[in-house]
Amino acid sequence: MKLRRKILFAIILLVFIPVILMGIVTYVNFSNAMEKKSSNFYWISLLETDRKLKFALSEITSITNSKITQPVVQQSLKQKNFVITYDRKQELSSYLIDHPMITSFSFYSKDRLIYQYNASMSFEDLKRQSWFDAMEGAEGRPVWSGPGENGSEISGNPVLVQARVIKDSYSLEDIGYLVVNVKPDLLDQIFWEAATLKKGDILLVNKLGNIVFNKSGEHIGQRTDFPFLQNDYAKEHDYYIDNYQGEKSLITFLPSHNAAWYLVAITPMNLISSESVSIRNIAIILSTVSLLSAILFDRYFVRRLVHSINSAVNGMKRVKQGIFTPITTPYRADDESDLLIDGFNRMSTQINELLVQVETEQGRKKEAEMQALMAQINPHFIYNSLESINSMAVLQGNKDISKMVISLGKLLRISISQNQELIPLHMEFEHVRHYLDIQKFRFEDKFSYVIDLSDGLRTFMTQKLIVQPIVENALYHAIEQMEDPGIIEITAYEMGMDMIIIVKDNGPGFDLAKMMSLWDNEGSAQKKYSDSGVGLKNVHERLNIRFGSPYGILVCSSPGFGSTIRIRIPKILP
Repeated sequence: MKLRRKILFAIILLVFIPVILMGIVTYVNFSNAMEKKSSNFYWISLLETDRKLKFALSEITSITNSKITQPVVQQSLKQKNFVITYDRKQELSSYLIDHPMITSFSFYSKDRLIYQYNASMSFEDLKRQSWFDAMEGAEGRPVWSGPGENGSEISGNPVLVQARVIKDSYSLEDIGYLVVNVKPDLLDQIFWEAATLKKGDILLVNKLGNIVFNKSGEHIGQRTDFPFLQNDYAKEHDYYIDNYQGEKSLITFLPSHNAAWYLVAITPMNLISSESVSIRNIAIILSTVSLLSAILFDRYFVRRLVHSINSAVNGMKRVKQGIFTPITTPYRADDESDLLIDGFNRMSTQINELLVQVETEQGRKKEAEMQALMAQINPHFIYNSLESINSMAVLQGNKDISKMVISLGKLLRISISQNQELIPLHMEFEHVRHYLDIQKFRFEDKFSYVIDLSDGLRTFMTQKLIVQPIVENALYHAIEQMEDPGIIEITAYEMGMDMIIIVKDNGPGFDLAKMMSLWDNEGSAQKKYSDSGVGLKNVHERLNIRFGSPYGILVCSSPGFGSTIRIRIPKILP
C-alpha cells in the first residue's frame, strides 16, 4: 500500500471513525439516559398517584364500614318483615348522602332489594353485574369497579362503584349487599394532579386489560394488551418500549394498592428522542467536518509530504548505484520536508567528498598499520626471555629464582595469552596458585595457603581473573598486617545450578565502615597496591554485568574474626 493511502487510511481510522463512534455512543447513551430518566419520573408520579387513590378510596371505605355495622342496617337485612319507615330511611341515608362524591347507594338482602337512594338497580340486575362474583368472593372487603369496567362509561353516566357483602355483626354470616356509586370526579381529580410530560398520559387498567380510567379521558373502557398483565411475565424493569394506539411509546407500570388494578404511564418516544436530536445533529456535523478535514489534509499536506519522501527514496536508490545527484523539487513547502531534501543533498555531497578522501587515506592507513605491526612486541619474546632467565638461574644453582620465573611465566600465559573471556575453573585456580607461589618469595613464611577444587568442578567455565584479585586483597589488607603467620583457604562447591567459590583468611577483619571506605576508594590514586588494577568492586561488577544481578561477591567480616569472601557464579559447561 502506498504511503499516501496509508496516511489517509490512518486519518480515517484514527479521526473519522472515532468521531462517528463517539457520536453514536453519545447519542445512544443519552437516549437511554433520557428513557431511564423519563421512566423514573413517571414511576414516582405513579407512586404518588396510587398513594392519593388509596387515600380517596379508603375514605369511602371508612364511611361504608361505619354504616354496615349500624343496628338499623343489621335489623333491616336480618328481619324479613322489617318495616322501613321514613325515619329509618333517613337513618340509612345518613353519612352516605352527606359525602359530596357519593351519588347513590343500594341495600340488598340475600334475595331482594331493601332500600336504594337515587338508584334503579333491581336485585336481578345486581346478580348480572360483572363484579358480583368478585364481591361475594371478597368476604366483606370492598370491591371497586371503575367506569371503564362496569359499563357506566358506555351508558353515558360514568360512576365508580364500590360493592361489598354485609355480614352479621355477631355470627359473621352474609346477610346482604351494599352498592355505592361514586362520582368519577374522584378519579378525575386524582389523575389530573398527576405529573406528566406534554402529551403523556396515565392509565388505570385492570388485569383483564380494560382501561378503567385515564387522565386524558380518552379510550376509557377499551381493551389493551399490555405484556405485564400476563401471568408468565418476567419482570426485569418497570418500563419497556412498545406501540400504544399506533405510536411508539415508553410504557411505565406500577401495581396499584388495589390488587385488581395497574397504574400505567404512556410517554410518546418522539418526546424523549426530541431531547437527543441536538446530540445527533452535532455528531453528524462533526463527522462531516472530520471527513472534509481529512480530504483537505490529504490534498494540501500529505501529497506534498509523500512527494518529498518519494524524491528522497529515489535519491537513495541513485546513491546505492553510486550516483550522487542532488534532488530538485518543483515547489517548496517551507517545512521539515524541505529540510529532509536539503539534508539529503548535503549528505550526498559530503559522501562524494568523503569517498575521495577515504580513497586517498587508504594508502596512508596501510602504511601506518605495517609500521605498527613491526613495532609490536611479540608475547613469545617475553616468554623466551623468561626461559633464558630461568636457564641462567638453574646454571647458577639458584632454585628460588628458577621457581619464581617459572610461576611468573605461567601467570603471564594465563593473563596475556588467553584471548577468551571464559576459562575452565581449574585454570583460574592454577593462575591463583602461581600468584601465591610468587608472593611466597616476598612474604616467605608469613602465610600459607590451601586450594581445594574437586574433580567434578574442574571443567566448568568461569570468568577470567575473579579469584586472584580477592586473594590479592587478602594478602595486602589482612596477612601483611598480621604479626603471626596467616592462612588463606580457597575452596569451591556446588549449590544447585550455581558454583560457590570461598576465599577465607584469618586476618584481623574489618567493620562495615572500613569495608565501605575500601569499596568506594577502590581504583583511586590513594590505593596502596595497584599491581593488578582489579579489586572487589571490579570483580563484583564484572560478574553482575556478565551473568546478571543474582551473581557477584558477598563479603563477610568482623574485627578480630577474619574475612570470608563468597563468589557466586553459574555452572557453565565448556
